[in-house]
Amino acid sequence: MKINAQKLVVFHQLQQEKIAVSLSELIHKLGSGFPERSVRRWLAELIETGEVEKQGNKRATKYLAIEPPIPSHANSSFSLQSLEVIEKVRRPLYERNPTSYANEWFDDYKPNFTFYIPANLRVQLYEAGKRSSADEPAGTYAHQIYTRLLIDLSYNSSRLEGNTYSLLDTERLVLEGTSAEGKLDEEKIMILNHKEAIRYLVDTASRLELSEQIICTLHYLLADGLVDSRFAGKVRDHGVRIGGSTYISFEDLKQLKYQLQRIITKGGLIQDPYEQSLFLLVHISYLQAFTDVNKRTARLSANISLVANNLVPLSFNDVEKENYISALIAIYELQDVRPLVDLYVYSYLRTCASYDSTIKAIGFDEVRVRYRTQRRELLRKIILDNLVGVSMKNFITSQAKDIVAPKDLENFLADIHEDLEQIDESRIAGLGVTSGQLKKWLDLYRS
Repeated sequence: MKINAQKLVVFHQLQQEKIAVSLSELIHKLGSGFPERSVRRWLAELIETGEVEKQGNKRATKYLAIEPPIPSHANSSFSLQSLEVIEKVRRPLYERNPTSYANEWFDDYKPNFTFYIPANLRVQLYEAGKRSSADEPAGTYAHQIYTRLLIDLSYNSSRLEGNTYSLLDTERLVLEGTSAEGKLDEEKIMILNHKEAIRYLVDTASRLELSEQIICTLHYLLADGLVDSRFAGKVRDHGVRIGGSTYISFEDLKQLKYQLQRIITKGGLIQDPYEQSLFLLVHISYLQAFTDVNKRTARLSANISLVANNLVPLSFNDVEKENYISALIAIYELQDVRPLVDLYVYSYLRTCASYDSTIKAIGFDEVRVRYRTQRRELLRKIILDNLVGVSMKNFITSQAKDIVAPKDLENFLADIHEDLEQIDESRIAGLGVTSGQLKKWLDLYRS
């Protein structure tokens, strides 16, 4: 079964409701584009898979999403030790000492000997987050939950920056391109930039390797249109200040570039994907190498090793903004990672449980996911070479036999023919095809 984006929106909306809602209430919240007949069908499917509960009968019928079980570790965000740290950084600014970048703290970290995440928690994260077998291509799982990942990570990372788009507003913007009324253009750009950066991570999963170029590309995609174009994807050459903190970062360009490279080099040596993920989250946030959008860049960088290793990505679900900021300030001012470790583990385990629920409820086309790269390359060649009719069919058949396992061939051919029928300007992103080239091919294809 293929992922149905509108069915996903219905399921996601029900997950937000604290009490059961009627069909009419649900359709009103979903807005236009959700026919009653389709919503009824999707609800019946969700009830059958056990993800939604039906309450009452006839006109009194209401629906409620069934919460997935949350691992026992995730009963609260912070441990008692972390709460003591949080209390220190929430004191008034005048009671906290000014601090600068602690080189010695960074130097003391020895990859694969020093660990921010204790061994028992790394095992727990891996057991919760492992989804694909070792022989599956990098990014296989991210492709499976791609729509949900786009929505959740775009929403939560933007929310932690103060963006006021609701989860449903974000879904509509990401899936349909529909902006919420009364919202600032900057908020729309922030979410759409997240969408592009996440797409980049997933699409390049097979060749993802930690580098300065990867980090700067993520920054460029996240910052485009939100900072001066001279500084999008570029290390800053001026000072910045951290609101609500006494921390003062480096201001010298050479010093910043040198330290960023050291972070990337050291991070690349870390073998455990969760430890590498947290290391990047901590140190890219701490360095503040860019003029703005540092925390957003750190959050997406934290997903590099997870996507590449087919682990559940980190979407920062259920993390309160105040707690997140306090955890970062504990790093800025005290070099204490414990509060951020608590939030990381808490959010990750909740995300794993939630994504299991989504996969069960929505389903996915395994063949479509497995051969996504090959399918898109065939589409690109067909359009650029203006293949139609018999020539196109023969080309697809001959190419598919070389790249697809015999047991998957029939479904692969069905997928690619379906894509050709539905392709338009909204579906050529990442294909290396221009609108003009698509139009020329469509004219031939439909003639």
